[in-house]
This record gives sequence, C-alpha cells and structure tokens, in this order.
Amino acid sequence: MRNVMSVILSTVVATVLALLCAPHAAAQGPWFDGSVGAATQVVTVNGAGGSQATVEAWQRSPIGWHRISPALPAKVGSAGFAPQSHDGVPATPTGVYSLDAAFGTAPNPGGGLPYRTVGADDWWDGDQHSPTYNTHQVCAPGACAFDESESEQLQIPAYRYAVVMGVNKDRVPGDGGAFFLHVTNGEPTEGCVAIDETALVWLIRWLQPGAVIAIEA
Repeated sequence: MRNVMSVILSTVVATVLALLCAPHAAAQGPWFDGSVGAATQVVTVNGAGGSQATVEAWQRSPIGWHRISPALPAKVGSAGFAPQSHDGVPATPTGVYSLDAAFGTAPNPGGGLPYRTVGADDWWDGDQHSPTYNTHQVCAPGACAFDESESEQLQIPAYRYAVVMGVNKDRVPGDGGAFFLHVTNGEPTEGCVAIDETALVWLIRWLQPGAVIAIEA
C-alpha cells in the first residue's frame, strides 16, 4: 500500500510542477470533458475487460484538466458494465454520477465530503416497496421497517471506507441502489467500484463537494 501512496504523491507533485513551469499551456480535454458540467474534480472509471477497470483522479485548473493520480487497478461488477442499473443485476452503470458523501466502519480520515462512521445498526435500504428505498437507514437488526433480506448491512470489511455514488437518486423502485466506491477484496463486485484502501483514503481526503464519478466501459 505504501507503493500506491508513493506513486500517487509523485504524480501530484509532477502535476503541480508542470502547472508552475507552463502556466500558459492548453490542456486537451479528456473524454469526460463535455459531460461533467461545472465539476472541478472527477474520478474516472475505465473498463479494462470483464470486471477489471482502472480509476484515475482529475482536477480542473484555469488552463484545463490534469490527471493527478496514476491509473489505479479497480474491480467492477461481475457482469461488467451496463448503461442502466437494475436491482439484482451485478453490473456497474456507465454515466456520470455525483459523489455526495462518504462513510465507513473506520473513523473519518478527513476530506471535504460529509462522513459517517457506521456500525451494526447501519443499513442501505434495498427494499423496492419501502418508502426509504436506496437511502441510508439506522435501525437494530430484526427491527427495521424495511425488508432486511433485500438490504445491505453496512458493517462489513469492504465498507471500511466508501463513497456514495449518486446512482438512481430519484429512487425509482427496481432501478438499483447501494452503489459505492469502496475498498476492494480482490473480487468482482455486485456493481460497485472497488479499489485499494490506501488509494481510496487518499481520494476521500482529496474530494470536495461537487465532485463526480464518470464511468465508461
């Protein structure tokens, strides 16, 4: 994990030096440039075949976009990618989504996003018939108002750190929920994006409100 952090820090330093040495250079727009609105921070996910992908961090400056991380190996859904999310389909949805909040079983590592430390009473409601479908809920196991068998208990190793992806923010029943950028266990996901813990902590500390994640197969 130290090697991952060293590569990230080296990339950030190189980017800063490039900006200082060439303040009038024009940056060519990356593939997501026309689809992220006014966002100044973008986490990209690019498919690499099957459930393999790479994740990169991009920062917008007055002269354009700059990649500030290496291409980090990632795992996505066991069914690869899909243009639309659906409950029960283990595919990662393509498109651009907000990154509004972070959570984890570990303490807040710092950063600009709201962060919640979760425990045994924290859930992500996956019950399509529940009025709180696709939201975070707090209730004791066995006492929740939604179907717990259709929902995710958040006190698991993969959620030591996680960032909520704004997939199905309208909470349309059946259109999927509980999509996160979280810690990898080396296996394909159910549709989330998973990366090394050290890299994810770095991302959480870097992210600010207004950041988005852009996903392409």
